[in-house]
Amino acid sequence: MTEAGLFVQPGAVIRGRFHRVSLVSGGRLGRAVALATTLALAACQTIVPRGPVDQPQTRPVPTSPRPSTEVEPGLPRDTARHRIALLVPLSGSNAGVGQSIANATMMALLDTQADTIRITNYDTATGAGAAAQKAIAEGAQLILGPLLSEDVRAVAPIARAARVPVIGFSNDAGVAGNGTFLMGYTPAQSIDRVVTYARGRGVTTFAGLVPNGLYGERASTAFLRAVEGAGGQVVSLQPYGRVAGGIAAAAQRLNAKAPSNAVLIADGGAAAAAAAPAVKRGSGGTTRLLGTELWNSESGIASRAALNGAWFASVSNNLYRQYATKYRARFRAAPYRLSSLGYDAVLLTVRIARDWKMNAPFPEARLRASDGFAGIDGAFRFGRDGVAERALEVQELRDGTAVTVSPAPTGFGG
Repeated sequence: MTEAGLFVQPGAVIRGRFHRVSLVSGGRLGRAVALATTLALAACQTIVPRGPVDQPQTRPVPTSPRPSTEVEPGLPRDTARHRIALLVPLSGSNAGVGQSIANATMMALLDTQADTIRITNYDTATGAGAAAQKAIAEGAQLILGPLLSEDVRAVAPIARAARVPVIGFSNDAGVAGNGTFLMGYTPAQSIDRVVTYARGRGVTTFAGLVPNGLYGERASTAFLRAVEGAGGQVVSLQPYGRVAGGIAAAAQRLNAKAPSNAVLIADGGAAAAAAAPAVKRGSGGTTRLLGTELWNSESGIASRAALNGAWFASVSNNLYRQYATKYRARFRAAPYRLSSLGYDAVLLTVRIARDWKMNAPFPEARLRASDGFAGIDGAFRFGRDGVAERALEVQELRDGTAVTVSPAPTGFGG
């Protein structure tokens, strides 16, 4: 357990009136973000990337920041700060992404100069339920995390019994609700966004390649609904096992069906690139490839020549690039892409804390604000199901770069 505090982290189409939401002010990154842009506002297992978005430098990554005014071990020694628990894996196979999220939450505290919030880190690798029980026993009034859906499932009933809200980082919509909110990037929203964009550019017939398992099942459901809602037609949907040659064989089966204008590949960039040649051969090279939010977690996705011309929808990277630059300067390593979830979770907590009375329960109702929040990943708000609804952009992979072809909307329907 470690503590950080300051003593002075595959959706509906967005339409309608816009309502302004300010990014939390204070701190150098906050000011840089404010100058760079104005942010305004009107289901599946967690996928954990295997490495940072950018190649880290060779110097060792500090396991925890050292400034004595920012981190100290043990329990808080005062009652002048709201106690927040961060539950992430700090050991084991996912320790890299967990530490990156922890670093991001510290950065957010520093950048906002929040002096009424203290964050204590708890390792979920040794048991998420036990970590939640310890955090609540030590006075946590809000839980940020966990990362994995199974950990959220273990923590949720414990937190609910103690009336402590949970803001998890999973993308499994099935574990949201009843006081548990999820900030993860869901495939349903990215699929809906890219399908709607494709339909608006003349695509009428769609096909899909989806992996076996929960992610594939939910991606399939989201895909069928999105195409129907956009007025298109799904002519083929082929599942495949994540085994050698599995997706290539599925692509061949796809080609045996009716031709389509676009093919969704609901998997990471490596799998999509493996299937792309077969898909394009079957259509004479005219089929447009579509991807999901998973592609945005891969820094080298644009360099995959087989995916040239593909479209995918995800959160914008504009502010993330500024964040990543500052993160590298502070921690001498590249952040994991998912770490922005930790940063933005702190931003929304700081915003709510402005009117959060000391020693009072966290005002959970504020999380359901219809005008939402703004952060590194753009505009978002929690729906009735507790899942973050996000403003997404569409990018095209073009000659080794990812080009934004449809910017993220700046508002939610009022």
